[in-house]
Amino acid sequence: MAVAVEHDKRRKQILEKALAVFTEDGFEDATFQKIADRCGITRTILYLYFKNKKEIFIFSIKQLLTNVEEDINAIRYDKSLASLDKITNVLTAILSQLEQNRHLLSIVLDYLSHLSKNEINTEDRVRRRTVRLRHILSSMVIEGVKTGEIKKISVKTADDYLNSFIEAGIYQLGVLKRKDLGELKKAVIFAIKKLAV
Repeated sequence: MAVAVEHDKRRKQILEKALAVFTEDGFEDATFQKIADRCGITRTILYLYFKNKKEIFIFSIKQLLTNVEEDINAIRYDKSLASLDKITNVLTAILSQLEQNRHLLSIVLDYLSHLSKNEINTEDRVRRRTVRLRHILSSMVIEGVKTGEIKKISVKTADDYLNSFIEAGIYQLGVLKRKDLGELKKAVIFAIKKLAV
């Protein structure tokens, strides 16, 4: 049993260190050797955990997104927060994560844009994560409507509205190469107040 725990711990450490290599060097220039060197292990040992660089990249991003989802769910289930505060905090937390990982965001966007039709599984993983995030936001809108904090509004419309801020953040950081989303965060706070009854 202890061996399995150690393998899981080492795998997680490898993914965290690999993410730093991808962030610094980009997907194309990151190599198995660079990742092994950063982890202080040999390539042979690295192959015990992962088949190739692409697999490490995908699992590194998945681990990062899992951590973000945990943070978001902590806000979502915080009973001390009103629904509008939850939505505001979730969106600003997501925008802050995008800011902190803006270089990695550019790498991910570049990677996704170069996928071939045969690599649809990766796109499905991204789509599933997006759907889960939309579900979290929708559930908070529904909660707010039920408690009377949020105007009666189409959940789909509200969901599209809220997700447009995330998409704007991705565009500003990934395409326009902005360094921060301070103005967008102010817009989020202003816009969410408009949902109040």
